[in-house]
Amino acid sequence: MKLKLALACSLLLATLGWAGPAAAQLKATDNPEASVAWKKVRGDLFAAKPIAAAPEDMMEIDAPPRAEDASIVPIGVKMHFTQSAGRYVSKMYLIIDNNPSPVAAVIRFTPISGRADIETRVRIDEYTHVRAVAEMNDGKLYMTSKFVKAAGGCSAPSARNQAAAMASLGKVKFRVEGEAGSERPVLAQLMISHPNNSGLAMDPVSKLFTPAHFVRSVSITYAGQPVMSADLDNSISENPNLRFYFLPQGAGELKAEIVDSNEQRFQSAVSVKL
Repeated sequence: MKLKLALACSLLLATLGWAGPAAAQLKATDNPEASVAWKKVRGDLFAAKPIAAAPEDMMEIDAPPRAEDASIVPIGVKMHFTQSAGRYVSKMYLIIDNNPSPVAAVIRFTPISGRADIETRVRIDEYTHVRAVAEMNDGKLYMTSKFVKAAGGCSAPSARNQAAAMASLGKVKFRVEGEAGSERPVLAQLMISHPNNSGLAMDPVSKLFTPAHFVRSVSITYAGQPVMSADLDNSISENPNLRFYFLPQGAGELKAEIVDSNEQRFQSAVSVKL
């Protein structure tokens, strides 16, 4: 009887134009600035510094409007200009408003990044705006955002059991698509085998929460020169995957150094030839 009454009340409220939190989430797509979580994050990260809306011919964020799997949502940020000494993105903030830890990544670029593009996969806990804020070398800030419908990603169990995940912990691979000496940015992919436990998922066997254990930082160099570095949080999906560009002026070694939240360190390198 109580269930029937609850269903009847829900139908009545929907008829009257009110459908609870889900309706509020959908309405939030109309105005990204109305997000309460964003107002808090913005104040903490940028204080009163102005943030301009990025024109589409400057930058864009690629994200699915509705995620197939909330624990591995592909996110890409693309800048429509190449990095140069005179004009470059020095820092990129990837923010997921309604996640328990909204600041998913802070990525630092250099002119030899070639392009300040980044692709990765994230967990999304509930319907939310996903934002990219680019800080230019002159200090100006630009933002673009997408609204993504996904829920439960931060508390979703791992795709593998912990024993299997720990057995391959720290295996790191590079994939480079292009050659040095072309004077064009070269695309690279860094793949890290790591459970990236959020600390919010319950083990289905023990019924206990799996302790947080995730990749905290990544540093990429080419021929000893910094290309890109990232501070990451537990919003990044299991087995972190980063796609980025670098500008090789000649043959050299592309190297990654990784540190996780347990202070475990891993590294990998690949030679890029002319």
